[in-house]
Amino acid sequence: MPLALWALALSAFAIGTTEFVIVGLVPTIASSLHVSVPSAGLLVTMYALGVAVGAPVLTALTGRLPRKALLLGLMALFTAGNLLAWMAPGYGALMAARVLTGLTHGVFFSIGSTIATSLVPKEKAASAIALMFSGLTVALVTGVPLGTFIGQTFGWQATFLAVALLGAIAVAGSWRLIPANIRGSAPAPLRTQLAVLRQPRLLLVYAMTALGYGGSFTAFTFLAPILQEVSGFPAASVGLVMLVYGVSVAIGNIAGGKLADRVGPVRALQWVFAALALVLLVLTFTAPHRWLAVATVLLWGGFAFGSVPGLQVYVVRRAEQDAPQAVDVASGLNIAAFNVGIAIGASGGGLVVAHLGLMATPWIGALVVLGALALTTLSGRLDRAEKADRRCAASPVTMAGM
Repeated sequence: MPLALWALALSAFAIGTTEFVIVGLVPTIASSLHVSVPSAGLLVTMYALGVAVGAPVLTALTGRLPRKALLLGLMALFTAGNLLAWMAPGYGALMAARVLTGLTHGVFFSIGSTIATSLVPKEKAASAIALMFSGLTVALVTGVPLGTFIGQTFGWQATFLAVALLGAIAVAGSWRLIPANIRGSAPAPLRTQLAVLRQPRLLLVYAMTALGYGGSFTAFTFLAPILQEVSGFPAASVGLVMLVYGVSVAIGNIAGGKLADRVGPVRALQWVFAALALVLLVLTFTAPHRWLAVATVLLWGGFAFGSVPGLQVYVVRRAEQDAPQAVDVASGLNIAAFNVGIAIGASGGGLVVAHLGLMATPWIGALVVLGALALTTLSGRLDRAEKADRRCAASPVTMAGM
């Protein structure tokens, strides 16, 4: 694999770290900026909204720009956003910095896949994309717990400074290693994306994605305060629990992909969503007990991210039937749906904390995930009805041939 792919992976690592590290710093930021815990949780919401809006809109608007120049510009903007967060004098400035970095996130992964595949022969395209996206997984396993530790030891501003330094290194590596003559794919205009959103079956999958992820983030956004205030962990230990969560995410992502390959995406998603809802409900009872809480968090990470491969495979299969001219667009919009779910879950979780308390977030999150399970079951039934209709339509032709 060419060295340029490692520059892309480093960029993905920095982006993944800055997206999720905020979860471990919610109590620290709330105390430092003298805002409520739900208000600090909105920093997760606004980043996710930046991704959800930036991915389709900015990808369409920047489709004709040279790929390398666009990549360097995005990472420079990402670095500037984290520097703004480092120097933020108050809550409003920090919120603006989160939105700015979120806008770069979606476009980066959209064009990053194109760049990665252009760097290798066609038979190695999947491996190249996997290497780039491994930066996200490594961020969850190492970057988020390390960033949480830095923020709790040296102040949350130090975390954003560290990420900005990573961004600067990624910019330098990309400038030096990525060739300038990379050809981009034809840009997808906004009208093509809107055409995808007029397909009811694809909208159903996007709703499954948003509810499945949103239910998890209703509680995950406030995991650090739960660990500190309910489980009794000292602030310095939260990073270690986040490490446990990150390891389980990596395992769950791989296991979820294998399960979807073996039993099909719908059945796999039914099992994963049912297990995730159960784990969130169990957390309501295990949170006051430290080691039981850690064991529950270990299971939580695996099931929360175990749905990702199945959802992506399923949306591609549906798009091949419902919008064959825009399969890539449909897949990209599912990434936006993940972030819509994060935004809704984080903001909804904030309302739950404000009105019902921290420990209402796990069981309410479980109810939201059950909504995703219900939609998945409905989609599976519609799939079976479609197959039956096709068989009935083919039967007269068969009989005539006889």
